[in-house]
Amino acid sequence: MADRTASGKKAIFEEVASTGRIAAAPGGIDRGKGQGARRAIRLWLVGLFVLVAAMIVVGGLTRLTGSGLSITEWKPVTGAIPPLTEADWQAEFALYQSSPQYENLNRGMEIGEFRFIYWWEWGHRQLGRVMGLVWAAGFAAFALTRRIPPGWGWRLALPGILGGVQGAIGWWMVHSGLQDGMIRVASYRLATHLGLAFVILALLAWYAMLMGRSAAELMQARRGQERRLFRGATGLMHLAFLQILLGALVAGIDAGRAFPTWPDMGGAFLPPYPFDLTPWWRNFFENDGLVQFIHRMTGYLLLALGLVVWARARGSVNARTRLAFNAMLAMMLGQVVLGIVTVLYSAPLHAAITHQVGAILLWVLILRARLLARYPLAQSLRG
Repeated sequence: MADRTASGKKAIFEEVASTGRIAAAPGGIDRGKGQGARRAIRLWLVGLFVLVAAMIVVGGLTRLTGSGLSITEWKPVTGAIPPLTEADWQAEFALYQSSPQYENLNRGMEIGEFRFIYWWEWGHRQLGRVMGLVWAAGFAAFALTRRIPPGWGWRLALPGILGGVQGAIGWWMVHSGLQDGMIRVASYRLATHLGLAFVILALLAWYAMLMGRSAAELMQARRGQERRLFRGATGLMHLAFLQILLGALVAGIDAGRAFPTWPDMGGAFLPPYPFDLTPWWRNFFENDGLVQFIHRMTGYLLLALGLVVWARARGSVNARTRLAFNAMLAMMLGQVVLGIVTVLYSAPLHAAITHQVGAILLWVLILRARLLARYPLAQSLRG
């Protein structure tokens, strides 16, 4: 039956092997060259994911400890070497003493206190350098040995490219805090910096999850995708990203400490004087009451949408997909509680950083639920 018919058409039961190369799976995933490297690439992506998550946490601690402006120069290469002698420390301290933050907030700081904040910022920058090296070494190794699956070259290059952009945005952010009259970085620049970090984190998580399954399995799974559930999870992902940006605005102006009451804000639904800054648009970035109010309202909206998507997921025929959305909702509820606790206690360091870690966990769980809606895992007929 593998022979062609007299008309030149293939017989119905022609052997698959005789048709040549198997068609590529959706999304450029292919069973050809590089397929054997999927496990190694996945481990590399997971390593990069851990580094980026650590950078987000260390960056949060750097902000909470007031350390972000302790290094006043951007030296991408030579900055990897910290001060090694007392003279080096004195020179770095002198640079910081000329900054507006020292003049307006930390005047009289001793060099021992400066060393503390310096190490936080240096560690944050150093993690960025390590991540860049890990990405470059891994990408070069897979490319030179031709182990990157077809269609995946640009995907694996993208986190590294965005990482380079992130370094420039980081300095753009720090530079804003070194201007006259500033004691912290501009909140919208902080939001841009954090937002791009979560974009990179999402790419790494998504690619690592895809690499954890074979191309053939993904091709088969996509035929059973739940389109409405996938669209709902996509909307949830976008709203969660907006909430992350709003959280950065809150952090950038310490708005989390402004109204330590819940569910009201200073005894009312709206905070007092929500539009007292001029021009009016500044209030959306610099008015601590309005910024915190918008963050709260978006949190409620995110929870409401999460409940709607979760209710839809309950009708999924795939038990693992339902479990993924259950985990997502559980973390979302936990994150709401963490946010309320953080507000009630005026954003102490341990509560604020736990809330940020919660954002990372929720972000990943939303992505995982979204992926399973698009590529459901195989299960037995009993489900």
